[in-house]
This record gives sequence, structure tokens and C-alpha cells, in this order.
Amino acid sequence: MITSPAAQADNGQPRIGLALGSGGARGLSHLLIFEVLEELSLRPHRISGCSIGAIMGSLYASGMAAGKIRQELEKLIAAQDENLFQNLLSGDWRQWLGFIQPSTRQGGLVESDAFVDYLNKISGVDKFSELEIPLQVVATDYWKREMVVFDSGEIWPAVQASMAMPSLFSPVKHQGRTLIDGGLTNPVPYDLLTEDCDLIIAVNVLGTRKQEDDKDAKNPTYLENIFNTFQVMQYSILQEKMRREEPDFLVSPEISGINVMDFHRFHDILEQGQPQADRLKEELQKVI
Repeated sequence: MITSPAAQADNGQPRIGLALGSGGARGLSHLLIFEVLEELSLRPHRISGCSIGAIMGSLYASGMAAGKIRQELEKLIAAQDENLFQNLLSGDWRQWLGFIQPSTRQGGLVESDAFVDYLNKISGVDKFSELEIPLQVVATDYWKREMVVFDSGEIWPAVQASMAMPSLFSPVKHQGRTLIDGGLTNPVPYDLLTEDCDLIIAVNVLGTRKQEDDKDAKNPTYLENIFNTFQVMQYSILQEKMRREEPDFLVSPEISGINVMDFHRFHDILEQGQPQADRLKEELQKVI
């Protein structure tokens, strides 16, 4: 679904704000939005991201072209043939690309340090000030129960905090705070972009579920219960935000049958997300 702006931007090319939402593996489809913008020779004025949106947004904001990001993701997926989600459910703690490892810290099952180091390596940046596009990363303060927005200092501790899904990853200590997944407070942070952007594109990758999927569904496992309950909460937060203020474009790829950790289904995710990316391109061509 795409909701279009009621009014077009003023003269000249509008300053585009791009909000990239949380949603686990479905967030790989954010790549399609980068490709649309490049096809139209558009560059975001600012990016905000949460969880997987913070991961993808940080790579794009670093100056990596969409094609380069796709290439890195292809290499990442080609290097493994295991379903991490199923491994977690079965208790099989084999490393996935050496990036996700059993946690020795309190508060989480696995650690993401090596994965974050990998993001740092391929992006070539360490600090927000080094980014080519300004970026805002959303996390949640565990003790204060409030949203925290990072846009200065070190990038990767902020991204690691933004993706720290409760019970899966350990909370992250950064700038004197105990931080967890930003999806708990702002799963699609388009409201952060209103101050200096003329046109806001919000990408919601929480996914859809077909009614027929429920007919013979088994009771969820422990981790399925955690992941899906988390997404119910995020969906409710987004719906409440939408009642107060809508972005100019809301892109909601109709991705179904993809679990939070199904990163190995990269091509399936992109295939399901492509129709909405194509519609976004058509709508942008009308107003740009």
C-alpha cells in the first residue's frame, strides 16, 4: 500500500526524508527503495532508521550505492545455507557466517559484535560525521522506557542498540545508557524527518499475514512467540502514529511467510517487495 501526498512540493527538487522501519529479514527490501531513488536520480536529504532500518540506512548513508549493498548482501547470503531462525528454534547454536554467536552476557541469547564489525568494515565509516547523508538511529532506553535518537558520535554502537531485540540480543551499553531495540518506541521513525524535509517516504516492513496461513497454524514456539508479540506491539505503535500524522508516502511491501530471522530468503523477500517499489517509483515520477 502507498499513500500519496495531498500536496506537491514547492519549486525545485524537494528535500526527501527517508524513514526505514524495523521488521527483521523483511527489511532487506529497503534495498529496493534505494534502487528506486537512484533510478530517479534522487538523493535523500536525511535518513532515519530503526533496527534493520538502521542497519540498511547506515550503509546507504555511508555512500554505498544500492548496487554495492546488493552485492554485499548477495555474498553474505551465498556464504551460508542454514536457516538461522530454525536453528534458534531447535537450539542448534552453530555460527551463522561467524557473525551471530551464543551470548556470554546477561539479557540475551546471542551476540552481534562480529556482525556490527562487518558493517563497519564494508561501510568504511565510524562516526555519524563521516556519513554522506545525515542519519538518525532510533533505540530505546531500557530503564527510562523512552526513545533515544542518535545522530552524532560513533555509528555502530547506536546501530547495535537499535537492533537489540529483547530476549534475542543483549542490551547495549552506550553513552551511559542501557539500550534495546528502537522498535519498542518508534518502529517507523518518519516523524523525526518533518522539521527539514519537504517530502517524507516511510517504509513499513512489518509484513503481512494471509488469512489462510492461520487455518492449520500450530501454536508458536518460544522464540516465535517473542518475535511475533514484538511485531504486534510495533504494528499498534505505527497505527497510533498514523492516526496523528501520516507521511507523504507510506510504502508497505506485502511480504508474507517470512520470519524475522529468514535472511537466507533474500531473493524471495525482494521478489515480494518489488511490486510496491515499482508503485513508489510511479508515484514519485508524478510529483518530482
